[in-house]
Amino acid sequence: MRKFIKFIFAAFLQAAPAICFAEGEAAKPAIDTGDTAWVLTSTAFVLLMTAPGLAIFYGGLVRKKNILGTIMQSFIILALISVQWVLYGYSLSFGPDKGGVIGSLAWVGLNGVGLDPNPDYAATIPHQAFMIFQMMFAVITPALITGAFAERMKFSTFLVFTILWSTIIYDPLCHWVWAVGGWLRNLGALDFAGGTVVHISSGVSALAAAIVMGKRRGYSLESMAPHNLPLTVVGASLLWFGWFGFNAGSAVSSGALSTCAFVVTNTATAAAALAWPLMEWIIKGKPTVLGAASGAVAGLVAITPASGFVGPLSALVIGGVAGILCYFFATVVKSSLGYDDSLDAFGVHGVGGTWGAIATGLFASKAINPAGNDGLFFGNPSLVVTQLIAVAVTWVFAFAVTFIILKVLDATMGLRVSDEDEVLGLDLAQHGESGYNL
Repeated sequence: MRKFIKFIFAAFLQAAPAICFAEGEAAKPAIDTGDTAWVLTSTAFVLLMTAPGLAIFYGGLVRKKNILGTIMQSFIILALISVQWVLYGYSLSFGPDKGGVIGSLAWVGLNGVGLDPNPDYAATIPHQAFMIFQMMFAVITPALITGAFAERMKFSTFLVFTILWSTIIYDPLCHWVWAVGGWLRNLGALDFAGGTVVHISSGVSALAAAIVMGKRRGYSLESMAPHNLPLTVVGASLLWFGWFGFNAGSAVSSGALSTCAFVVTNTATAAAALAWPLMEWIIKGKPTVLGAASGAVAGLVAITPASGFVGPLSALVIGGVAGILCYFFATVVKSSLGYDDSLDAFGVHGVGGTWGAIATGLFASKAINPAGNDGLFFGNPSLVVTQLIAVAVTWVFAFAVTFIILKVLDATMGLRVSDEDEVLGLDLAQHGESGYNL
């Protein structure tokens, strides 16, 4: 009998940790498997936007001697920023607030970023799921800038620029707008999926890059037409597809809000894809395939900040206006001012993002998202003022700091390849390869 009691007692002691563990698990916030599946799927969608989506969208727009160099920029950013984000980027962006300006280094190396939900950012999904979803936003944003300096930047300088830009501009701006304690978030600025954080920051930085780097050799004197428009259209289609994860995934749930964001994303994109070539048809006599693809991207950009706050009819207006505005900036305005934004990164992302952020202040409705706010057309003109402040701050911050970073790099490393290398093409000059061996 004594041996039997000892056996039962020993078995209980062995089971006790498991019992305690089970009780502890029950006390943890519940993970919703549907939300988790949607956020992880959306993460893969957004990864697809950078490579291959943006990579081949931009790759088809350059001359054939620069296709590999252009694709390489998007592809290597995926690797570079993935490492930066894990090491310290996520901590600076979303870590415990330091004065509304930046996150602390408490989450360096993902310390404290585990598999349990985080009540501030990921109440129904693992914290790491939210982290890696946000990583893909941090990846694509500097990749968008590469369209401004395509065909002429040194690869070594490009790598350093990307790390500096992401650390000094993206991470703080991300904290201002999206992190708990961020000062623009506290001000009431609305940006559902990245109008200010992603598109204005990259687009305005692209303008600064185009100005600092100067025009491509032979610009306006020789043909620099896209060498492979079918590739560009495939890239635009992949961006359209991936953007559903970009916007609808930002609901961080698989319910009604993500459905609404999904619907308005497609609606605005379709409107802009019609508006841009329609303007070409009216002004130039023919609608182009490139115009339709560019219009689609403009619509995607413009609806991004508003996607979780507006309905389908508002999305039609936002997308249609974006197609018209971005067409004029990418053609008439760029031609008049004479800057060489190679692939219209500013004309599409800077202008489209600005319009989208302002439009959020016009069309946002608490009937769509109670966690948001009503805009001007729903009785709250103050939101327009808040959105204009966020736009102005992002413009000034992104342009000024990018300008300084590029000037410092130009003085220390040099920004541009040599004239001989530019004539030869970045594929051979920077990578020793050719995109086409026919």
